[in-house]
Amino acid sequence: MTKDDREDARRGEESGHEPPRWHGGRPAPGTGPRLGGLLDGLPESGRGTQAQTPGNGAPTNPFRQRPAPPRTAEPAEPVPPSPPPAPSEPSSPYGALPLEVPAVPWPQPEAASGARPETASASGARTEAPPRSGPAVDTPPQRPNVIPFRGGERASGPGTEAVHQAPPAPTPDRGTGHGEEPSATAEAEQKMYAHEAVQSPPEPQHTGPPVHPVPGPQAATAAAGTDVGWSDHAYGDAERAAVYRAIRERRDVRVGFRPDPVPHDVLTRVLEAAHQAPSVGHSQPWDFLVIDDPGLRGRVSDLAAAERDGYTQALPSTRARAFSGLKVEAILDAPLNIAVTVDPTRGGRHTLGRHAKPMAASHSAALAAENLWIAARAEGLGVGWVTFVDERDVARALELPSHLDVVAYLCVGYVEEFPTEPELSLSGWARGRPLSWAVHHDRYGRRGLPGQEPTSLLEETITTVGALNTRAVEEARDRQNRMTKPPGSLGVLEEVSVQLAGLAGECPPPIPEPAAVAVFAGDHGVHAQGVTAWPQEVTAQMVHNFLEGGAVVNAFASQVGAEVTVVDVGVVGDLPQTVGLLPRKVARGTADFTQGPALTRQQALQALEGGIEVARDLVSAGNRCLVTGDMGIANTTPAAALVCAFTGADPERATGRGTGVDDAMYAHKIDVVRRALAANPVDPDDPVGTLAALGGLEHAALAGFVLGGAALRVPVLLDGVIAGSAALAAAAMSPEVVGACFAGHRSSEPGHSLVLEHLGLRPLIDLEMRLGEGSGALLALPLLQGSARVLRDVATFDDAGVSAVH
Repeated sequence: MTKDDREDARRGEESGHEPPRWHGGRPAPGTGPRLGGLLDGLPESGRGTQAQTPGNGAPTNPFRQRPAPPRTAEPAEPVPPSPPPAPSEPSSPYGALPLEVPAVPWPQPEAASGARPETASASGARTEAPPRSGPAVDTPPQRPNVIPFRGGERASGPGTEAVHQAPPAPTPDRGTGHGEEPSATAEAEQKMYAHEAVQSPPEPQHTGPPVHPVPGPQAATAAAGTDVGWSDHAYGDAERAAVYRAIRERRDVRVGFRPDPVPHDVLTRVLEAAHQAPSVGHSQPWDFLVIDDPGLRGRVSDLAAAERDGYTQALPSTRARAFSGLKVEAILDAPLNIAVTVDPTRGGRHTLGRHAKPMAASHSAALAAENLWIAARAEGLGVGWVTFVDERDVARALELPSHLDVVAYLCVGYVEEFPTEPELSLSGWARGRPLSWAVHHDRYGRRGLPGQEPTSLLEETITTVGALNTRAVEEARDRQNRMTKPPGSLGVLEEVSVQLAGLAGECPPPIPEPAAVAVFAGDHGVHAQGVTAWPQEVTAQMVHNFLEGGAVVNAFASQVGAEVTVVDVGVVGDLPQTVGLLPRKVARGTADFTQGPALTRQQALQALEGGIEVARDLVSAGNRCLVTGDMGIANTTPAAALVCAFTGADPERATGRGTGVDDAMYAHKIDVVRRALAANPVDPDDPVGTLAALGGLEHAALAGFVLGGAALRVPVLLDGVIAGSAALAAAAMSPEVVGACFAGHRSSEPGHSLVLEHLGLRPLIDLEMRLGEGSGALLALPLLQGSARVLRDVATFDDAGVSAVH
């Protein structure tokens, strides 16, 4: 008990008012003249949480405070308009966030035309007026939970019939997405500075596929005639729209900072918003270091410059050229910097919730940084997150105490304007992921937005794959005929450019760069049958070689400017957690498929969806071309079995020498393929079952990779027989994936020629290669890119003033 508490108790005794007592003589919670202590109001052991009634109007325990009763609506008095702010003090058109900041004046929000009028009921409680009547809106028909990555129309079959749902009617605040025609209102707002007021706040808009309303408990109760009053807790329309707008328009700003200082009251409000973030055990483990000192900022800027140089050297050449034009920090440009720090020990040993989650303190500080970011956006302030620094180096540069870590280093200030989309998206460096990719129901993998029927990633992807856009195909053929060259003189490359245009849905198509090769690695139980002279551990050893940059795929990728990503879907050995390796292990190798199925159906599905996810990740990272790669000792044996199953070829025609076996081992390998087909009779109408019975984990993942690329409408450059056998499986699931596939080369493995013939693909090169790894496809990458560049850059006869043949 503090000195003030003892004094209050003494005064109570003198006045004859003895506070009620619990067992042990201590005051009952929520009563008496003093505020409750931290532990007051907690239930006694074994008694549960019993309701306590405050006595004589005494204040309740502040830790168990009841919500205030609803206020009676009163006529609003007119508020005199405030003078326009000075240029250095822009105000949000929606006012300030509802935070309690004593001694700091808050800007008054203007009345919004979109807010519903409120009326006072007989009991004095607020009730919302009935919504205004208006024209009925037809509910669009239900459709699968599918969002193509590229916006706009997408052909779903022959012709150009679009399957993309029409978006909701645009509102003045909504930015335009890819492929959408901006309205005049939206276009005007894109040019408007964020701190300039608008007449009325917009309604929050849904992005993504249409979500059909599902009656919830509140609707059911209302239908029964019972007034629940849940809506009393919701903000008004204008306030809610302002909150969602601040979230939607938050940007990581790196350019366009103005020198105007941030007013102290504005900065205080923003920091107070950050300080209101949720935290583990209510420990509030953050601190905010506001940095004005040019010397300190210069030190951090030097750290960022050194980090940027190191990062540039590690990039593929194509990415390095693009990165050279990006601005990654504004440490010296912004009027102030803020370092958000975390004390992982704050609150002591028994901080509630940190025992099971030691990282919860850092997560809490990250939430504080997010609150700061959103509040800053509402105030018209830009925030840039500096990630090109090592937090430990920053902590030393700022001379922080040793027990503090830096969670975020932020550049803050007024900006010329906010970009309509994230800057990295506008530059093409990266692309956003639709919400539907991230929402799962009950179990990871059952995807769908609320109100939609959950579906699997494989089903969603197959539904998204569409045919080539016939309009773009015709435009590309027409342009090829009008270009300053004899028609057909570029041979196969002309058809390649036409296919690229049809895939992209536009002519000319984008250049397929940057490109990424994904090397899927796995081991095989059939290795025990002696189909190769190489030991199984070579698979893991070669993965290490890939990661260290010492393989052929690394050399070729460096030559053509492609990124190398290695994916462990089924290597027997353990692999290190390191940059460049994606751990997606489904199993430690497959079973021996001469004795039964190589995989269970669930394992095949997991590998398929793992390949789709890799395709999505690489395209979201900004890659415009996917290249297939593989690694797995003995993987040409299951590849031959898959070729036989999908094409009907005899094992003797489909089986090759792989890593270079002698005649005796080659004959034995053919026999092993025959035995596998006999042990696993497959259904031609069940490609997933065929993959599970005869394939490897890298074959299944590569099939998903092809499907994922086709669904995102980016070209997939196939390597040799391993990728080809996987493409057969993908085409059996969705025949239209062939429109996204390009044969990089013709492998010397005989099964690969059967694949190319079955899929109708023409190889770009034929150099009698059979290495795998993605080597042949990478050598063909410049040809693929060149075909698109020719269609874009070469002039037509009319443009160049060159006479055409008559």
